[in-house]
Amino acid sequence: MFYDRRLLIATKHGKEKVIAPLFEKSLGVACFVSDKFDTDLLGTFSGEVSRKDDALTTLRNKCLLAAEKNQCDLVIASEGSFGAHPSVFFASADDELMMFMDTKNNIEIVVRELSLETNFNASTITNEVDLLEFAHRAQFPTHSLILKQSESNFNKIIKGINDLENLKKHFGAFKNQNGAAYVETDMRAHLNPTRMMVIEKAAAKLLLAVQSKCPQCETPGFTISKALEGLPCSWCNHPTSSTLSFLYTCKKCEFTKEVLYPHQKTAEDPTYCNLCNP
Repeated sequence: MFYDRRLLIATKHGKEKVIAPLFEKSLGVACFVSDKFDTDLLGTFSGEVSRKDDALTTLRNKCLLAAEKNQCDLVIASEGSFGAHPSVFFASADDELMMFMDTKNNIEIVVRELSLETNFNASTITNEVDLLEFAHRAQFPTHSLILKQSESNFNKIIKGINDLENLKKHFGAFKNQNGAAYVETDMRAHLNPTRMMVIEKAAAKLLLAVQSKCPQCETPGFTISKALEGLPCSWCNHPTSSTLSFLYTCKKCEFTKEVLYPHQKTAEDPTYCNLCNP
């Protein structure tokens, strides 16, 4: 279905470096990038262009617009979000969505990679000592930084700072003018190796999803649609809230398959049983 077709990777931040090798080797596609569509029009991490829609809608629009501008019917794009981890309190997370879209065959496959591996951070800094401490925590200079006057002031933004001399120079200019500067990690993939590694993991996960075909109609993207609770307690055999099975559903013919014990365990530890350990 995909062999010898052109696959557009909709990015301006070097994501093709980790996506293209995987998909070219496994699917036989010819990957390419293009500047005919500026993905920053849908939102920037530095805030001067706010994302108007949720991450999934933005990702879908990115694929559709990039495909249209390049007259290409096969496209991959990703959309990252950064903030507090949904379950690990006080920890930052990189939440990456990646989509494979085939408009010719009406296929849309999405995966998610949620990772604690991120240097995402921002702070208002008033002196050089604190600036250098922030830079050290952010893994500077291998990871770039952004400086601006304040969090919500976008009149002047210095992006992609990756050497100490420029960092000190631009910080000094902001400090002389305002008494402080707002520093944040540059989360663009080509300037943030940690994020690029998470994107690579998402790409590998997406490739597996694309290669997973429906047993009934062989449409790609036969992936998990729902996790079902009910793994029994090893002591009392009462159903727990732990996962008993995964449901896989075909997006085309709606064929469904249940796979029991996806985590290779047939019973749960009593620690997680509401009857044995209320």
